[in-house]
Amino acid sequence: MPNLKDIRNRITSVGSTMQITSAMKLVSAAKLKRATDSIVQLRPYADKLRELLQNVSSTLEAEVGGALTEEREVNKVLLVVINSNRGLCGGYNSSIIKKVNALLAGELASKHVEILAIGKKANDTFSKTQTIYKNASSIWDNLNFADVAEIADDLVEKFTVGDFDQIRIIYNQFQNAAVQIVQDEQFLPVVLEKTEEEANNSAELDYIFNPSKEEILRDLIPQTLKTQLFKAILDANASEHGARMTAMHKATDNASELQKGLKIQYNKARQAAITNEILEIVGGAEALNA
Repeated sequence: MPNLKDIRNRITSVGSTMQITSAMKLVSAAKLKRATDSIVQLRPYADKLRELLQNVSSTLEAEVGGALTEEREVNKVLLVVINSNRGLCGGYNSSIIKKVNALLAGELASKHVEILAIGKKANDTFSKTQTIYKNASSIWDNLNFADVAEIADDLVEKFTVGDFDQIRIIYNQFQNAAVQIVQDEQFLPVVLEKTEEEANNSAELDYIFNPSKEEILRDLIPQTLKTQLFKAILDANASEHGARMTAMHKATDNASELQKGLKIQYNKARQAAITNEILEIVGGAEALNA
């Protein structure tokens, strides 16, 4: 059984850990509020942009979109894997890594696959087994649309010249602080198809286009791609802070429970020690009286 000094040291150590996890929870909560505001504000714009793209393209041939809508035989695939630079966020990173590994072992097993890592965790994991096309982890240092747009432009160029036949984005979509859903979205080629709901909504609308639909579509597709990538990264950012806040909340609760158990153990050990001392004193007194 541990002595009183060891138990006191453990209580102090657990208390220090609890202070750290509690502080990290508060920091993540503050960051989560800003990240949530950003993604909530962008989603309506991104959805409307996608709806506009589908409406404009509905009466046009797919070829109007140029190389960005060209369906090819898929031999070379680029996976844009969005992860975090840091850990201590529960299953946030592992869920993405499991999804990518499942794709590599299944659907993409016979393809040439490269990884664009947005996050050190993804880069560290897949650099051991896959070809890393680029490590863009520095984007988390100062997240902004301009830097994301540069990455999107680079992806468009690589797809256009035929370096990749398909580009997909793997990321966590933010639902709430406790729930993040892994998404596998096709980035390129652009799929110009309407859902049944979008078709019904647009059937009642009569647009006047100026300039022509073809010109609008050629300008609209690159902008939509940049917004799609930025939305995925903002979703991942909010998911990371939500997952870290939840993980630190659970860690703080666990530390609190552990500390309570150690205090009970300490009190029992202290009580036993006092009892032994009393018994020794009583025994000594009886020996003297005898």
